[in-house]
Amino acid sequence: MAESRVITYEELKANNTKASLYVLIHQKVYNVAKFIDEHPGGDEVILAETDVAGKDATEPFEDVGHSDEARAILKDLYVGEFEKNSTLKTKGGYDSSASSSQAVNTAVQQGSNLMYFVPLGMLGAYFAWRYYSSGTV
Repeated sequence: MAESRVITYEELKANNTKASLYVLIHQKVYNVAKFIDEHPGGDEVILAETDVAGKDATEPFEDVGHSDEARAILKDLYVGEFEKNSTLKTKGGYDSSASSSQAVNTAVQQGSNLMYFVPLGMLGAYFAWRYYSSGTV
């Protein structure tokens, strides 16, 4: 990234057309106009979230659960940092390497544990049932 610009609230609100559409995510401003036609959810999803110019789109962006690939695309759309001490209330900064990766790793680990223990428990229960129901005891 080149030297970071500071985007004012007025500039964020002014760039609200399909030709130049600024979106604020985690206190960073992105121009999503280049990507809007390629967005997998369609352009209406982005346009609906930015219907009111100057909104913080962090929560809708995170609620959808965007992939690492989507986050990588954002890097190419980066315009600058959002002004500090703005009248617009924003979500806090985002450390994608820490919180997102840790959440994914925890979920994967929990899922992996269940993949082994649930079938083993069911197999053990089946053999116990067969042993006790066969009447050989």
